Amino acid sequence: MARLRTSIEGIGRHTIGFVAFVGGLGLLWLGSLRGARRLAGGGRARAMAWAAVWAQMVRVGVRSIPIVSLVVYCIGVILALQMAPVLDQYGASQQIADIIGVAMFRELGPLVGAIVLTGFAGASIAAELGTMKVSEEIEALEAHAIDPVRFLVMPRVVACGVMTICLAVIANVVGVAGGMTAAYMAVGYDPIQYVIQSLEATSMQDFVTGLIKAGVFGTLIALLACYLGLNVTNGAEGVGQATTRTVVYTIVALTFVDLLFTAVFYQLGW
Repeated sequence: MARLRTSIEGIGRHTIGFVAFVGGLGLLWLGSLRGARRLAGGGRARAMAWAAVWAQMVRVGVRSIPIVSLVVYCIGVILALQMAPVLDQYGASQQIADIIGVAMFRELGPLVGAIVLTGFAGASIAAELGTMKVSEEIEALEAHAIDPVRFLVMPRVVACGVMTICLAVIANVVGVAGGMTAAYMAVGYDPIQYVIQSLEATSMQDFVTGLIKAGVFGTLIALLACYLGLNVTNGAEGVGQATTRTVVYTIVALTFVDLLFTAVFYQLGW
């Protein structure tokens, strides 16, 4: 009986903790939305808000382009090399362009770009905010009547959301280019014909659904990183734990959200 009670209490604690965690993310997102209104305002507040957002865009998005491009290009090459021998046996090697194009635009471009961005920027954001929390810089901002969510979280959320969409576009192009390179080397697929086939196989719907996913992925990365960073405890050890949790939680969340999007788009016939 005591063991059953302990098990039920453990389930209850984890459930309450999960609900509190999701609620905290929701409140952080709402606070970011309120802070984002400064971007449409006027005066010095608007200029400062845009300066903070641009700085985060460069840090989060521009600097991650090389690593995202390298990873997605390699994935495109791998997919083409894996499919080429099998499809060539059935005389369907031209389908390589169709498969890679649709896979990149709808799934791999946004997801792989977001996962790489999680390790490149998400962990960095969590460590930065966690260090500020440990060194009491967050309390100093609050003491000066400066909202940490508006000043620290909002620029990172906006930057991650926007730049993940941009990275998804780049990842789509680079991934298709990687598949084209491998298809040409493996089965002699004409590059021009490959591009034409890819354009015919993909639609605007494929492109838009991928960008919708990317925008949500980027927002989720920033929210998780900021939330875990702002709730650091136990000093330097807590910063390390927050960084690790950011990467793990974000990858799990991205996979789950991607599953939800795929199921919804499937039901809608998209």
